[in-house]
Amino acid sequence: MRATSITVLAGLLGLTRVSMALAIDVASFTILSPTNNAQLEKHYGSVPDFSLVERSGKKTGLAKLRGKIWVADFIYTNCSDTCPLQTADMAKLQEQWRNESDLELVSFSVDPERDTPRVLSRYASRFKADGKRWLFLTGGREEIARLVQDGFRLAAAPAPKGNNGTRVILHSPRFVLVDRQGQIRGYFDNRDPKAMQHLKDDVAKLLKQKLDAGEKYR
Repeated sequence: MRATSITVLAGLLGLTRVSMALAIDVASFTILSPTNNAQLEKHYGSVPDFSLVERSGKKTGLAKLRGKIWVADFIYTNCSDTCPLQTADMAKLQEQWRNESDLELVSFSVDPERDTPRVLSRYASRFKADGKRWLFLTGGREEIARLVQDGFRLAAAPAPKGNNGTRVILHSPRFVLVDRQGQIRGYFDNRDPKAMQHLKDDVAKLLKQKLDAGEKYR
């Protein structure tokens, strides 16, 4: 079932904002293993190349992350549901590995029309995000939609506006772990403390793995 179909159905049934988000999240993972079964030997495909704008205003893409282990999440700055909690958890990961240069954090905006680099910069400052280690990316709406849905195999879709006219973007709160070669190694539900512990354990294991002799990243 497509995310847009769920959004329409949820609107007709009068589901709450959180219920709608959960519906999209479940639908987007029908072909993936549950978080608590994620193992490092599993691969969920490669992250496709992309060219987006960082909060600094500089263009960045997959090449910058080659050779690094990174954790991605999907947010927007006007979100009042899961996004503040997601970003707070990313801040905890930053603090836990503050001296680990091989780990980077990447937050993709699913509301790029409103989340300009300046807006993202202010948002990142609230969480004391290190500009060298934690990227906040925005760009063209269609490119981000393709990256989220086809690249990361997650869902994001606008919800019907409420009575107050507030724009809501329904999206998955899952964190995605990506290895040095750009391979997706696991999905971890931000709402589940056990899943977040699995993420930390898997990050630690990947950080211990050394690059193959002679292997280079561009």
